[in-house]
Amino acid sequence: MLKVGITGGIGSGKSVVAKIFSTLGIPVYESDQRAKWLIEYNKDIVSEISEFLGNEAYNEDGKYDKVFVSKAVFQNEELLRKLNQIVHPRVRQDFEDWVLLQNAPFVLKEAAIMRRNAGLDKIIVVYSPKNLRIKRLLKRDTHRNLSEIEKVIANQKTEKEFLEMADFMINNDDKEMLIPQVIEVYKKLIS
Repeated sequence: MLKVGITGGIGSGKSVVAKIFSTLGIPVYESDQRAKWLIEYNKDIVSEISEFLGNEAYNEDGKYDKVFVSKAVFQNEELLRKLNQIVHPRVRQDFEDWVLLQNAPFVLKEAAIMRRNAGLDKIIVVYSPKNLRIKRLLKRDTHRNLSEIEKVIANQKTEKEFLEMADFMINNDDKEMLIPQVIEVYKKLIS
């Protein structure tokens, strides 16, 4: 089965594009959502995170303390790298297991972090100009201010890096309609 990645910078609209593909019958694996679930319910991950960050990484009720972990790892590059080494391989394996259960011409793996050599056959990049992404994020992520949003964007791939890994680009600049672009990519992927 063809494995297709869908990525783009925060606020680019990759979730919206993935939903359009989903309405066309294409299964979508949402990496960020699955990672959050695995961090909370995979016993090996819980154990390893607790071991290297301490018991404060999870509340008394067993819920992942995202605020504590974020403060710890985003100020320490080594801790962030270690957290990624725990979570990312498990998400990759979870995706591969999920693919085996699907019955479709192709599947989509939606993720903000994606590499060209990540075991995917094709990559779709959803592109939006930075100023439009910031505008969307200020409206959507009301818990973040402009400075925090710009920091998140600065820590992601550049527009050039995203576009260099694209087999297909979907332009979500509010000028071009999304559905015709998605249908065009869909047709190319099933042919």
